[in-house]
Amino acid sequence: MVAHHRSFTIILLSLSILQFSPSAKAIRKDVSFQLKRHCKTTVQGRFYLADDNGYVCDAFSVDPRSRCCPGRGDQFSCQGCNIVSQCCNSYEFCVSCCLHPQMINKELASNVQIAKPVTAVGNDLKLGIYGNIFDYCAGRCRHNSESVVHENAYMSEFHHCFSIPTNSSGSVIETVNISMTESSSTQLERLAGINVIVGRQGGSCDSVCKSNGKSCVPNKLSLLNNCQVMKKYMSCKGACLSSVGADQPAEVVDDAPTYLNPGACLYTERQSTLSCDGSHSHTRRLCPCA
Repeated sequence: MVAHHRSFTIILLSLSILQFSPSAKAIRKDVSFQLKRHCKTTVQGRFYLADDNGYVCDAFSVDPRSRCCPGRGDQFSCQGCNIVSQCCNSYEFCVSCCLHPQMINKELASNVQIAKPVTAVGNDLKLGIYGNIFDYCAGRCRHNSESVVHENAYMSEFHHCFSIPTNSSGSVIETVNISMTESSSTQLERLAGINVIVGRQGGSCDSVCKSNGKSCVPNKLSLLNNCQVMKKYMSCKGACLSSVGADQPAEVVDDAPTYLNPGACLYTERQSTLSCDGSHSHTRRLCPCA
């Protein structure tokens, strides 16, 4: 009878240990299903892709479950990028560089209008803006109109750009420049001693000035990059439009294709692109020579 009572007591103790043992909780915690984060990735490249963690990898290295790159190499890599212009020669590294916390103001980026909402998958299409910083970088690096000249040719191999546009939209402004800080007469006074010469079609300011026995003065280009000033030297009969290109300020020749706005004068809002050696086959440049 005593032996039977002891056996019953041992069974009760064993059940209590199994029910309240801390090790049992630890086992449950180890085998429980943990939520695993899934990455957003670019889909444009043939060989590489960038994830929203800021890594670039080849398609074979992507985790099949999380869709994340393995995390090897540089995070937020700006390989092949010009940090000043914020343009890159590779789409995937453009996205990776754009995701760097110090590169882009996330609040401003989230309010940028989508350039091509039909192809911008995953964004807030109803509002027409990017939903998050990754969508901004992926879309901006692909559709940035500031990387083309006259919307039909790339300015350079660094044509994947992620800079926030000055008008907070994905399009180029085509309006007359009325944001002058100086009067046109004051700007003309600052051109004292400078010969302003209208170049030949397709010529650069370097070649225009050289053919006149002079040299182009690059720091005076900004004074000519103005509609009121251009109209004093050019007809601008096709209006005065904002564009992007190293050939500006310039006038589109009359026999240019219709989509290039024949007869229009062109100025740029990106002062950093002003250059003496820029040219375009369908424009005539306005050049400061001395």
